[in-house]
Formats: sequence, structure tokens, C-alpha cells
Amino acid sequence: QVQLAESGGGLVQPGDSLTLSCAASQRTFVDYAMGWFRQAPGKERQFVAAITKSGADTTYADSVKGRFTISRDNAKNMVYLQMNSLNSEDTAVYYCATSTFFTKRRDSYHYWGRGTQVTVSS
Repeated sequence: QVQLAESGGGLVQPGDSLTLSCAASQRTFVDYAMGWFRQAPGKERQFVAAITKSGADTTYADSVKGRFTISRDNAKNMVYLQMNSLNSEDTAVYYCATSTFFTKRRDSYHYWGRGTQVTVSS
């Protein structure tokens, strides 16, 4: 079982940047593609970004493309989400998750962290 722990959330102003981190407990971290999802109040959890096991390929939701960057450090069992030009629509709880496949499908992700809150407000 993989345990994931997100960190780095907080309250920021529109236009600010923030970097989220996700630490994985298991050495087999390199066996998984990783994804970031987010859930705003009253809404379903939605895909944000994903990265392959090696980190060579990434994919993004249209709403964050060009503003967010996902990356990973397999030596440290870490995955990151760099978020730039934040706006109020980015306010949500952000989750990292593991998947056997490189995919945007939420139901393909099996281990999840508890999430970190990101609030964008002036």
C-alpha cells in the first residue's frame, strides 16, 4: 500500500503562485504514474495533471494548461504541482494519487492522499 501526503496549500491572492508537494511512502513509487486532482465545494473531484512513471510525459486539464506544471523526483519519492497565475476558480482541495496507467481517468487512480486546501482570494 502506498501512503501519500500532500503539503504546500494555503491562502493566496489572485495572480500568485504556489507549489504543492506530495510525498509517497513506498520505494515502488517509480512503478506508478502520478496525478493531481482537485475538488471544490459542492463539485466532483476533477483531474488536474498527470505524469508518467519516468516523468518524461505529462498531461493537463484544459483549465490549467499553460499555468500549472507537474513534475516528480523519483529519488525522493516526491511529486510536485507548480501553480502560476492562480485565480478564484482554482480554489479547491488538491489531492495526489497513484495509478498503474498514465491517464486522466479518476477511477484509474487507487491510492489517494488526504488533500491540501488551496484558497485563492483577495
